[in-house]
Amino acid sequence: MEIRHLKLIKAIVEEGSITKAIDKLHLTQSALSHQLKEAEYQLGTAIFLRTNKKLVLTKAGEKIYELANEILNKLTETQTQIKQMVFGEYGEIRISTECFSSYHWLPSVLKQFHLLYPNVELKIITEATHIPLQKLLDNTIDIAIVSDQIKDNHIKYTELFQDEVVMVVSENHPWAEKKYVIAEDFAEEHLIIHSLPMETVTIHQFLLAPAKVSPKKITPMPLTEASLEMVKADMGVMSMAKWALLPYLQNNPVKAVKVGKNGLKRKHFIATRANETYPAYFNHFINFLQTEINLQWNIK
Repeated sequence: MEIRHLKLIKAIVEEGSITKAIDKLHLTQSALSHQLKEAEYQLGTAIFLRTNKKLVLTKAGEKIYELANEILNKLTETQTQIKQMVFGEYGEIRISTECFSSYHWLPSVLKQFHLLYPNVELKIITEATHIPLQKLLDNTIDIAIVSDQIKDNHIKYTELFQDEVVMVVSENHPWAEKKYVIAEDFAEEHLIIHSLPMETVTIHQFLLAPAKVSPKKITPMPLTEASLEMVKADMGVMSMAKWALLPYLQNNPVKAVKVGKNGLKRKHFIATRANETYPAYFNHFINFLQTEINLQWNIK
């Protein structure tokens, strides 16, 4: 018997009717009937009994169906192994970050990785943004890119890169001539942030909260471009990663101002589940992120 005969028998049994088997195998009814007769001729006995317009396996048919499952499953497994040998590892990695600004650089890095590992599907899970560690622990995502760490024995952190957060102001703003700003400078300012709660905002966490300073006004604005337009109109100030701001400095009347005398630096980490054994391509991806971001993008 041939592989096509085994696929035919398996399809008829699992689809429950010849009509559905025809659709699954993309055969005409006459072609299917011909192949079934061929299989029964080579076996020397009937494979199905026709009872009340239904096809029921004979004892011999049950043996052949069992064999079909064994052989076809083994064939599929072997084909998968060969694909791995020829095309490399395959699978998927679900990723999210704690803020939308990371999506400025992430897609281009993912594209470069996909060229090296075309069989690894990379999925950005945007609904996990802002709560990536929670989603990591409940297995909604596989990798979280964060700057805030929580102490949890179930999470492993791998350092990714360090960047600097600066304040963005219009060229006419009083801060534009300052070498740096301190917490007290924010007391009379309108601070534009990406989203609430304030506890997730870097400038609040590392500067304002420790100094117990609150801006005069706070406005959440999820779109970076819209926030920059407000800054250009001298309607507020905003914080932004220095590397992410650089493209906007070229054609916009805005300036970057350092936060604190030594600058506000923050580290970003790749978070994974500590007690889980990941496929090898996960380690390849993590190493790729570290190398690509720090060398090619030169984020420091």
